[in-house]
Amino acid sequence: MVARAAREIRPGMVVNLGIGLPTRVVNHLAADFPVCLHTENGLSGIGPTLPAEQADRNLIDAGGAYVSTVPGSAFFDSAASFALVRSGRLDMTMLGAFEVAQNGDLANWKIPGRFSPGAGGGIELAQKARRVLVLSTHTDRQGKPKLVERCSLPLTAAGCVDRIFTDMAVIDVTPEGFALREIADGLAVDDVIKATGAPLILPEGEIPVF
Repeated sequence: MVARAAREIRPGMVVNLGIGLPTRVVNHLAADFPVCLHTENGLSGIGPTLPAEQADRNLIDAGGAYVSTVPGSAFFDSAASFALVRSGRLDMTMLGAFEVAQNGDLANWKIPGRFSPGAGGGIELAQKARRVLVLSTHTDRQGKPKLVERCSLPLTAAGCVDRIFTDMAVIDVTPEGFALREIADGLAVDDVIKATGAPLILPEGEIPVF
């Protein structure tokens, strides 16, 4: 799933990697891949994550993982970081999710009854990035679908998601609803349909496998 999502990044892009699964994307890019990766806590130009014994303990991403720099890396405060976000300079953001609705609504910051540190930067990232991708397991730990007709959890942003990468499939959000684009190796289409809490538009012909 993470490796497949990394292939969505094109040379020259400015891409934000959100907390959770998206932060792993950097490790699936070639060291010389020409991209500017952004983390909301104040770094652009992110290299691979490092184990603690090799890391500069002052360099972390938004999720707290130790990261490295690349030639041209820049550090800045939160005001500058979110000025970059709000001004529409992000070609893409990759975010985690608790739920995604068939109209592109995103819920990824709070499950009622559980501790949440707050909505953080996800609200603005989801609204201001030119393209919003979600990386998430297809179901939660109880086996309930995360891709649903309507979100039941507090929304992060409405109608913002363009494409979803899960451990089962690649799915686009279209005006008609969820559209299956690719399927994980070893799965059948029926497996994806049963795990999805909303109608799924199927392509004609053979479905690509990742």
